[in-house]
Amino acid sequence: MSALEWFAHKPLGGGIFWIQERFYESGNRANIWLVRGSQRDVVIDAGLGLRSLPDYLRDSGLLAPAEGAGPRPLLAVATHVHFDHSGGLQHFEEVAVHSAEAAALLHGDNYEAVTWLSDREVARPPRPGWSARQFRVPPVRPSRLLQEGDVISLGDRQLTVMHMPGHSRGSICLHDKDRKILFSGDVVYDGSMIDWLPYSRISDYVASCQRLMDLVDRGLVEKVLPGHFNIFGAERLYRLASNYISQAGVCHKISTCAMRSIASVALRITNSRITS
Repeated sequence: MSALEWFAHKPLGGGIFWIQERFYESGNRANIWLVRGSQRDVVIDAGLGLRSLPDYLRDSGLLAPAEGAGPRPLLAVATHVHFDHSGGLQHFEEVAVHSAEAAALLHGDNYEAVTWLSDREVARPPRPGWSARQFRVPPVRPSRLLQEGDVISLGDRQLTVMHMPGHSRGSICLHDKDRKILFSGDVVYDGSMIDWLPYSRISDYVASCQRLMDLVDRGLVEKVLPGHFNIFGAERLYRLASNYISQAGVCHKISTCAMRSIASVALRITNSRITS
């Protein structure tokens, strides 16, 4: 299967394109965002990597040419290293990730990448004989380590890094302040927030949700482009963040601890099979 078959995209206007993996039919299917600037293009998250995303961008004409020969610089930014967001980073020359998860990406740590993929989630295999048992996030050396407050310049637009741990220790959002757009990764999407993975932390998540609410209170976000599911606005962002905070009590912490233990064991078993 070619990259052109595997991916599909939808233009949102303003130099932003929404890209998805057509045959990965799962709630874990991540949204991929292409943001074009006057001097540089940025891909936010990269999907599973079963087909080459840069090939798709080139073959579908989504990469605008630079002045002179060849395309403009292209940077892939991972909002975090979970498998559904980071598997495709292997196909990019320039990769950025928060420093807290750089080692996991460099070593191909499929425990921290939370790698669990089943055959039933892939409606059409990317190549003959492919099996989900073969899948893993390969080691990738980041070319840029991100920190809170870093700015990724695309020329005519700037994306500010906001370190928002909780879902994972290196989760980030990217904030386009001028356009009041938040690329939220898995920090928040229109669904239940997952805080029971091995490197999740409820107290961090509460603090991150407080920051999200503050962005809304200050009128700094009007549109959220999340890591999963559909786009939503500021009012929904505030409600999702405030609901999480209100539910993060003792009972929630106890149940989350139990779920984290189960998930940890399952990941250890799954990834021992992958590496054996």
